[in-house]
Amino acid sequence: MSEKIRLIVGLGNPGTEYQQTRHNAGFWFVDRLAEKYRGDFRKDAKFFGETCKINIAGVDCWLLKPATFMNRSGRAVSALASYYKIDLDSMLVAHDELDHDAGVVKLKFAGGHAGHNGLRDIGSACGGNDYLRLRIGVGHPGHKNKVADFVLSRPGKEDQVLIDDSIERSLDNIEDIVRGDYQNVMSRLNSKE
Repeated sequence: MSEKIRLIVGLGNPGTEYQQTRHNAGFWFVDRLAEKYRGDFRKDAKFFGETCKINIAGVDCWLLKPATFMNRSGRAVSALASYYKIDLDSMLVAHDELDHDAGVVKLKFAGGHAGHNGLRDIGSACGGNDYLRLRIGVGHPGHKNKVADFVLSRPGKEDQVLIDDSIERSLDNIEDIVRGDYQNVMSRLNSKE
C-alpha cells in the first residue's frame, strides 16, 4: 500500500474539559499540523466536526477533528470521506495509544481496534480497518478497570513533554507519510522506543 493521504483525522473529545486529557492526543497532533501548514479549523456541521484543508508536499489534505465524542467518531469520518470520495487507504487516523509509553509513537497500517472506541466506531461506520494509524503513546494505568479515568485525565508534566516530543517527531515525517512512503517512516518512528 502506498496511497497518498488525503484525510488526516485526529481523535479526541470536544469541549474545554477534555482539551488537555490523554484521550485528545489525536486532536493535539492535527492542531500542530494545522499550525505548521497554516490551516484554520472551522466548525462544519455537514461533517460533524471541525475541518480545514492544507497542502502537504503538493498533496491537498483534509484535517478533521470529530465533534461527536470519541465513541461516535465514525459518523464524522464517514461523512467527510464519503463526500470527498476518499478511500480508507488514503486516510491517516491519529489517536492516543495505551499500549505504548508516553514518548513512543508508531505508524501502523490496518489492524483491529484493541478496545479503542474511536477506532471501533470508524471501522464500523467506514466498513473496514484498512487505514493508516498514528499511535501516540500515552502510557497505561496498569489495570484495565482504571483505563477510562486514565485517558480522561491530564498527563503529568514529564509525560506531556514526552508526548509533545513524539508529536513533533511525527510532524517531521508527515511529508513522507502523505506521499505514501510508509515503510521508511515506520522504520524511523518505530525504532524510537
